[in-house]
Amino acid sequence: MPSSSQIATNEQTLIEEQFIKLLKSIKTTITSEDDVLLHKAFKLAAHAHQEQRRKSGEPYILHPIEVARICATEIGLGPTAIVCALLHDVVEDTRFNLDHIREEFGVKIAHIVDGLTKLDGTYDKGSPQAENFKKVLSTLVSDVRVVLIKMADRLHNMRTLGAMPRHKQLKIAAETQYIYAPLAHRLGLYNIKTEFQDICLRILEPDVYFEIADKLKESKASRDKYIAEFIKPLGKKLNELQIEYRITGRPKSISSIYNKIKIKKVPFEEIYDLFAIRIIVNVPKEKEKSICWQVYSIVTDVHTPIPERLKDWITTPKSNGYESLHTTVIGPEGRYVEVQIRSERMDDIAERGFAAHWKYKGIQDSQSVYDNWLNNVRDLLENDEGDALEFINDFKTNLFHDEVYVYTPKGDLVILPKGATALDFAFSIHSEVGAHCTAAKVNNKLEPLGYELQNGDQVTIATSADQKPKEGWLKMVITGKARSKIRTSLRKERRRFGEFGKETLQRKLKNLKVDFESNIDLLTDYFGFKKRTDLYFEIASGEIDLAEIKENFTTKGHLLVPKEKEEELPTADAKTRPFSTVKRPRKSDSKSQPSLLIGGEPADQYQFQLASCCNPVYGDDIFAFLTTSFGVRIHRSSCPNATHLMASYGYRVLKAEWVSNNNTSFIVKLLITGIDAGPGVIERLSNKISTALGLNIRSFNIEGNEGYFEGRISIIIDNKNELEKAMRSIKNLDMVSNVSRIE
Repeated sequence: MPSSSQIATNEQTLIEEQFIKLLKSIKTTITSEDDVLLHKAFKLAAHAHQEQRRKSGEPYILHPIEVARICATEIGLGPTAIVCALLHDVVEDTRFNLDHIREEFGVKIAHIVDGLTKLDGTYDKGSPQAENFKKVLSTLVSDVRVVLIKMADRLHNMRTLGAMPRHKQLKIAAETQYIYAPLAHRLGLYNIKTEFQDICLRILEPDVYFEIADKLKESKASRDKYIAEFIKPLGKKLNELQIEYRITGRPKSISSIYNKIKIKKVPFEEIYDLFAIRIIVNVPKEKEKSICWQVYSIVTDVHTPIPERLKDWITTPKSNGYESLHTTVIGPEGRYVEVQIRSERMDDIAERGFAAHWKYKGIQDSQSVYDNWLNNVRDLLENDEGDALEFINDFKTNLFHDEVYVYTPKGDLVILPKGATALDFAFSIHSEVGAHCTAAKVNNKLEPLGYELQNGDQVTIATSADQKPKEGWLKMVITGKARSKIRTSLRKERRRFGEFGKETLQRKLKNLKVDFESNIDLLTDYFGFKKRTDLYFEIASGEIDLAEIKENFTTKGHLLVPKEKEEELPTADAKTRPFSTVKRPRKSDSKSQPSLLIGGEPADQYQFQLASCCNPVYGDDIFAFLTTSFGVRIHRSSCPNATHLMASYGYRVLKAEWVSNNNTSFIVKLLITGIDAGPGVIERLSNKISTALGLNIRSFNIEGNEGYFEGRISIIIDNKNELEKAMRSIKNLDMVSNVSRIE
């Protein structure tokens, strides 16, 4: 067995080898000054983290080195960002502070490291996670490298999640799925986005992930053979163009395949476009467009095209800078094949996104594709009145995947999220145009402000100085900028109106001979508001009867004192979970409940219920969520709401484990689709479920349409194993094409 000194020597050798590997991976030019900074950053980080280890047991310094390597090789960042990546945890986790970093490395590096450092963890309200997201995202408009380094940090954490406890894995995966994957998409980091989504699926729904992964492995040989057969007839004609090109074929990501399975409601075997063919040409910038269309012409001469599946992102690039020509053709054996045609420059931008744009600044002002988006982020940040959760929710609407292209009366292109309305368009033109918008003409026809925009629409906005945003407008818009500006305007109006309520309350407290400032926060809390301004508004609106103060409080000096307090049981330490208490359940409540452990303790200490949004059954992977007023809810890890809950309120999430089902039965809803073979469908389904499987059917609804049926059936089962057996048995019926669990 090696001695401790030998282990230390081996670890030191490993650390130095990894640093040398990092230096060799840097693709940009390194000056002598850069080299000095890189070595200095490595030495400082190694010294600062020397006593720290990761959950896996390895030296902590290997993490910042690997984050720096990802920045260099997978994102394409330069020496300054790599120095910051090496230092990204120093201020947060060690005795060194920001002043030390500033003194040793300068203002620019200190600014980036500060952006990467989490807040101190003391919050009066809201969500710590949202506050930290907001801090990181606020750096987008000043130095995007902070976010890019954060992406690399998150990517390495995701790759090494195996050493973390299960409930921590769920929270980190949820955060990643909620904000980091969409942000990676918006920044054009395709490979990182895809890896995020795949790892999240592996953690949140491991059974699904490994089933698809295994099927992809099984079909690899036949898939490779098919790709070769598809490409072969293209080669001769492409060679006639006398250009340098390469053709690649690769399977779509596991998460992408799973999304197709869910959307199309078909099994893996019926997903035909499991892979995409990519044709990449190496030509000068000025020839890219014409050559790509010539390649398209060759592809569609050889293979039959499906015209409606043509997507031209060369003429009109996506708002994240993505350029490519996509088409779907019918290949050998009648299979659909997606073909992507692009240049080497386009491919580099598609793979590396925002970072790659810097490389091509000399060719064109590529970064301008981000200007509108960054301006929207800046607008959100300027509205600092909302809480961090509001900011994150608004920001997420700027991370859209699907887009709609519309035009101003002068013909200028405006790109908005799919589902955006005429009112969203008005706010995208200018905040004042949106705030004073009275009407919208779409293609010279008057339309409601809530009209959903379509590709190619030309929109004209009419305004009036007397118009102001209304509460109902929030239901008409989907973009973060519009929602933020409307809320800001409404808050100003509420504050103005609330001044009357404040004056009324001041008079009331003066009559009671108590001090206003000493008692206002007590009353705000008593009436159930987070902010004083909300209390003032409700008083002005007549919704609150101030006579309650005299009825429920006595005075002691200049202070109000509640007459009596209801005895309650706290759920947790207020420092870690700043929300209301949960009363202990009655004994009779727990008899029909399954037995659980919540946070490692018996669940009968809590008032808990199984969440109706995902209906967990015994054996499902679950977590507990502490609500503000309704006790504890038990959710499935794959619950549609899980991502939002764990990403925004991770501090309220607790580990939950099944102990026994206490003879409890669970109701599960299934969606069954297949071929409508006539009246016998209902009989065969009910016979399989009731007679063959011995399960009770709680409800059964089925509809047939042109040879296709869709059935929604609620069954009563005891556990997940019984459910999976039932789903397999139903799926084996020859008329059934797919069976899925309804969330």
